[in-house]
Amino acid sequence: MMKNARLLLLLAPSLLTACVVPTGPVEVTRFNRAAEGVPYGAGSFAVALVGESASDSTLSASPYLAAVAREMQRVGYRDIGGNADVIAEIRFGATMIRADRRAPISVGVGGSTGSYGSGLGIGLGINLSGGSAAQLQTTLAVRIVRRSDRVVIWEGTAVQLAKAGSPAAQPGIAASKLAEALFKDFPGVSGETIRVP
Repeated sequence: MMKNARLLLLLAPSLLTACVVPTGPVEVTRFNRAAEGVPYGAGSFAVALVGESASDSTLSASPYLAAVAREMQRVGYRDIGGNADVIAEIRFGATMIRADRRAPISVGVGGSTGSYGSGLGIGLGINLSGGSAAQLQTTLAVRIVRRSDRVVIWEGTAVQLAKAGSPAAQPGIAASKLAEALFKDFPGVSGETIRVP
């Protein structure tokens, strides 16, 4: 019995490593109003799908809503539901990029994220098989809007490229990775593009 317990303790790190899904780097661009004295990481928040993403009320939106809510709490905001101080407006989308075609095939939803000019692709799915060389580019854009005056106080976009059909391209894994990268060292340096491994 003792030997089995020791063996499990020795194997535990390797078993945990097997559960981790390798994902590609994420490119993140963020803008904030820290120079204007806007405070971050305090108060209550709510999350909402906006733009074309708002029409996607299916389960495909759930991972993105949950991932952003989790990160908002991690950086200090409180989830109270109703009359929140700020609203995290979420847009997401995906684009299939095939090696044998010049133009990518877009899937999902998206649109401009606002005043800073970042945006997402928009399109309809055609063929997601894509072949062995196909890659899926997944994008998550978030704006934090102050409820009292509707001013955008923070905005960011995260983009990841993963091999089509790989675990890293799955919506739940991609949503978590994108949200974590987007909120890394929140609020970040305004206007800077970083690469998060």
